[in-house]
Amino acid sequence: MKLISWNVNGLRACMTKGFEDTFRALDADIFCLQETKLQEGQTDFAPEGYHAYWNYAEKKGYSGTAIFTKAEPKRVRYGIGIEQHDHEGRVIALDMGDFWFLTVYTPNSQDGLKRLDYRMTWEDDFLAYVNSLKQEKPVVFCGDLNVAHQPIDLKNPTANHQNAGFTDQERGKFSALLRAGYVDSFRYLHPDAAEQYSWWSYRFRARDRNAGWRIDYFIVSDSMKERIESASIHQEIFGSDHCPVELVLK
Repeated sequence: MKLISWNVNGLRACMTKGFEDTFRALDADIFCLQETKLQEGQTDFAPEGYHAYWNYAEKKGYSGTAIFTKAEPKRVRYGIGIEQHDHEGRVIALDMGDFWFLTVYTPNSQDGLKRLDYRMTWEDDFLAYVNSLKQEKPVVFCGDLNVAHQPIDLKNPTANHQNAGFTDQERGKFSALLRAGYVDSFRYLHPDAAEQYSWWSYRFRARDRNAGWRIDYFIVSDSMKERIESASIHQEIFGSDHCPVELVLK
């Protein structure tokens, strides 16, 4: 089973940069988007052979997630059931039969860490939600988690220490997530792979210099780690400031 996750940083803009060709070429069983920046009716993208699920933010041009899946899920859930979080369109969960599958767009702590306190609340509430699903069956979730976990996961860790996405607090929450019974699929297979990034700033020719961050992930329950066949980052694919990440499950 081939799974793809991509923060498209505005689907309508990405569509003008070859998105549909990339979608077809990757030919995923499940294809997830974050930061669609859409309201209902603002796109007619409906790929043949897929069931489509959208979660829109109330704020126009902001956040938003989508999942396209070849196999129809048994159940679909939007949000995590907490009003404080669920107006930003950040989570979709599908019951795929033998596991729960989620896409998530984690809130950014923002410049000056203006939203760090909210981010900490989100982290606790999202983990509690995922854990509640895991009590029923294993979980796979993917998306832009807005954190580089270890120094190997970004180009300039010293200069970025305590900047949004590389604060001790955010990294600590990611470590706590892993301790709660989850696996970072890419690091599970590639523990020492350096310069493997999924996001680059549009400033300072960062992508040309590969001065990036690995902040897009596939996370699986411990009980599913033996099903991880491959995990990769499609740095060759453009169209957004992020590139797609991939997980193949046996």
